[in-house]
Amino acid sequence: MNEQIDPWFLENLVCPVDRGPLEFQNGELYSENGRRYPVIDGVPVMLQDDVENTIGIADESLRRANDSSAADPRAPEFYLESLGIVEEEKKRLLELAEKGDQKIDPVVSVIVGATSGHCYEHLIGYLDSYPIPEIRLDESSGANLLDLGCNWGRWSIAAARKGYNVIGIDPSLGAVMAARRVAKQLNLPIKYLVADARFIPFKDNSFDNIFSYSVIQHLSKENAGIVLNIVKKILKPGGKCMIQLPNIYGIRCLQHQFKRRFREPRGFEVRYWTVPELKREFGKIGSVSISVDCFFGIGLQKADLDMMPLHLKLLISFSELLRFLSGGLPFLKYVADSVYVLAESREEQE
Repeated sequence: MNEQIDPWFLENLVCPVDRGPLEFQNGELYSENGRRYPVIDGVPVMLQDDVENTIGIADESLRRANDSSAADPRAPEFYLESLGIVEEEKKRLLELAEKGDQKIDPVVSVIVGATSGHCYEHLIGYLDSYPIPEIRLDESSGANLLDLGCNWGRWSIAAARKGYNVIGIDPSLGAVMAARRVAKQLNLPIKYLVADARFIPFKDNSFDNIFSYSVIQHLSKENAGIVLNIVKKILKPGGKCMIQLPNIYGIRCLQHQFKRRFREPRGFEVRYWTVPELKREFGKIGSVSISVDCFFGIGLQKADLDMMPLHLKLLISFSELLRFLSGGLPFLKYVADSVYVLAESREEQE
């Protein structure tokens, strides 16, 4: 493995525990208090072994990063094994990846099936281009943007194409390695590292923008509050965070809640929010506005129409119509399945 590290990381990273400076020695980052973080092929792995992680893949990523004899984290097998997929299913997925278009990263050809509530499962092994969505942000000329929970990097790519200087974090080492390969393939200068959104390892006032899609919804509301507290710290005064979350009263969201009999969510299950809850929680950052992302599911994107079967094309088209109407009928955001929460940091932090 390459034991070098991008100097940008040394200038901007801090220990996610004590938030102090880090030094790079012998292929690892060290904090003043003796905590160590491995660097794998130039990718900092800023996870901790003394906290309960919100997803098992974080534990597996940390184990692989600390075990030089473990399987190569750049290979598709690593990602599938870390998900705990049974051997027969893993073999099937890998065979599909091998048959797929060789222009598509083999890990992405498999990971794509977990995108947007499994709407992309039919594309496993059959991708001929990367499904990059339209990120609803203004064009930029180099503003810093942090993509929380970037996975294989589709939203990071969307932001980079709009001129943002993008840094993506995710607890999956396998996904981050894939994201970095895809960015290189597309000639985009995106930086990636492995980290937990509850312990974002960047200095205060580091980012102009923070974006997250289909990530915070998997955290308990207590953990989501922890994420928002650190988002507030690392946003620059006047900076903006834009985070997608599911609405408790969306049609598809109600269907999922009914399936689990409206019990309290467990583990990595989705948590649903009311619009007033979102306004209250994000109001701790600054001024808040809420807009519709989509209806009839989480993650239905107009940019993906050409990749979808007929029934999903119809759903996406109807969703887009309702989203357009929500501009003049604000009550529609209260029944949308997926909404964006935009919070602008106060110019003077409290």
